[in-house]
Amino acid sequence: MNIQQFQYVLAVHEYQHFELAAEKCFVTQSTLSTMISKFEDEIGIKIFDRKKKPVQLTTEGLEIVKQLQVISKNIAAFKELTQELKGEITGTLSLSVIPTVAPFLLPLFLQDFARKFPNLNIIVREETTAEIIRKLKSRALDIGILSTPINDKEIIEYPLYDEPFLFYDAEQVGCAEVAAKSIDLNNLCVMEEGHCMRTQVLQICDQRDRLLTSKLNFEYKAGSIDGLLRFVKANKAATFLPYLATTDFPEAERLHLSSFSNPIPYRTIGLVVHNHFVKNKLLHILQKEISDKVVDQLPKIGTSGAQLNPLA
Repeated sequence: MNIQQFQYVLAVHEYQHFELAAEKCFVTQSTLSTMISKFEDEIGIKIFDRKKKPVQLTTEGLEIVKQLQVISKNIAAFKELTQELKGEITGTLSLSVIPTVAPFLLPLFLQDFARKFPNLNIIVREETTAEIIRKLKSRALDIGILSTPINDKEIIEYPLYDEPFLFYDAEQVGCAEVAAKSIDLNNLCVMEEGHCMRTQVLQICDQRDRLLTSKLNFEYKAGSIDGLLRFVKANKAATFLPYLATTDFPEAERLHLSSFSNPIPYRTIGLVVHNHFVKNKLLHILQKEISDKVVDQLPKIGTSGAQLNPLA
């Protein structure tokens, strides 16, 4: 058996068609079919049921394909490791960032980081924490940027920065500091379910065990901080915002912001990778690039902070 046979089996599984799989692998259909048949004979298991259209995996074939997918990812990781050891930063880097971080963090570092690696194709997406973790575990993603800690044995976390939350009240001019317990929850708007920032805001208010009520007779589920902020302004409501989301506020908008009194609620943003991730040189360069760009933009929290758990 050889790597080429593994690739042919995975191609047929992906396209469910021998002719199309052969086309994608740049070989004739007879070559591909013969190589797969030899592989099946060697292991003594029929992987595909060729009588069905589209072609389907047998019960045993399903288990074989699962293992071949793992092997294929490990081979790719090995190639990436050898390139890095030779000082070659090439190929593709996939990076996913949670939506409450991406619009404010990416402009600070991404362009400068990309310029350092002209032969590296960087693919960036906004995705939820759950989707990032799922893709890391399936090895469909290289690096995630999200709120930590995740505390998953398959995931390695690298801290980037601690970001405090601010209180924004569209109806009133803010004061120097505000206590979380004094906030009117009936006028508070938060992100929709599925966003870790919603979980963190409920921790600040200590409202995890009951739903927030509203003075409005309709419900708006915000999927982004921009959407949330627009809604809050239009309805003279209030919300909590991560610090970096407010750095480009005009002076008139800043008047509606208040810091929190001690303990200052904050979230820790970090890089996360699968524990089999091998592009460590690139990872540490990225970690330093982000930390260097962000550290001067954030206030120091010190020992007066209260770290919020994204999964509580």
